[in-house]
Amino acid sequence: MQPLAVRILHPPPGPEAGALERSLAAARLANAERVGGTFRTAGASDVRIETGAPAGSFGGRLRELVEGLPTRSGIVVLGSGAIPLATRRDAADFVDVAGSGERRALANSFYSADVVAVGDASALAGVPELTGDNALPRWLAEVAGFEVRDLRRRWRLAVDLDSPLDVLLTGLSLQGIEVERVVDRIRRLRDVAADPRAELVIAGRTSSATLRWLERSTASRTRALVEERGLRATGLSAARAGASLRWQRPPRSALGLVLDERGPEAFGTVLAELGDAAMVDTRVMLAHRLGADESGWPGAEDRFASDLLLPDEIRDPWFRALTASARDSAIPVLLGGHTLVGPGVRLALRAPR
Repeated sequence: MQPLAVRILHPPPGPEAGALERSLAAARLANAERVGGTFRTAGASDVRIETGAPAGSFGGRLRELVEGLPTRSGIVVLGSGAIPLATRRDAADFVDVAGSGERRALANSFYSADVVAVGDASALAGVPELTGDNALPRWLAEVAGFEVRDLRRRWRLAVDLDSPLDVLLTGLSLQGIEVERVVDRIRRLRDVAADPRAELVIAGRTSSATLRWLERSTASRTRALVEERGLRATGLSAARAGASLRWQRPPRSALGLVLDERGPEAFGTVLAELGDAAMVDTRVMLAHRLGADESGWPGAEDRFASDLLLPDEIRDPWFRALTASARDSAIPVLLGGHTLVGPGVRLALRAPR
């Protein structure tokens, strides 16, 4: 096996970060330390948490990471919030590919990667200015000529700590944050899922695998609005020659279209018209309203406050009204991101790992 490095990227919270951002950053750092230990037990000796603030693109960061590696070596790259439920077997699969010395790569998901193992790290010297890790497997396959596999069937590897809510769902520690309202909603959601007379609404970037699990594992009926899967990646086109990246059509949301007409104050009422409980990926709705570029969305502190159903902590008026309406809905509503309506469904409804 050739030398390999595991690099866990942990950007620290900025000086303007609020309490929710700092709490998530602490949880992500603790996760990085735990996952790093898992990689060590799987045979990786060169494991490092990179805590420097990001400068430039993700692609530029990758090029910097491989500059100091031996000529023939592999690399595993992941974010500090990635794969909190990974087992030693999972880590060993990534280590095997990174140590192969071959033009092979392994990701947790081809279209929404949080962790990628690359058997020939030198290829990353030519990676373009990718804005994030989601598009890396596609670039490796379509431009760099790698054989790329993924582990999408291991649902636990799709969990990523992108929000304080994700930390709660995984049962990890979240300090100094008001979570009672969300804990109550999770309990009520479980009651709905156990009721054969009830209907559970899932809206956003969910998957057919999650819907199949709901059919097998819950008594309630499921109403699913599946939209904008691969919001960060499948809307990108990687040209084989120059690897130029461009967005295709703008994102659209069915719920977003309804709220365009009725306003964010109607959100909770609309959901109550559709079912008896709801889990909603609000990032799709933000993309519908403001575009796919997250820099134009309400800030992280606003998004995290919405996920915890704390509208009084939200600055953006539209997002505050939407969150307040969800909080006050006649049915239990959980708001979040991709993890919530993906693997978070199983976690919220207490599926065994």
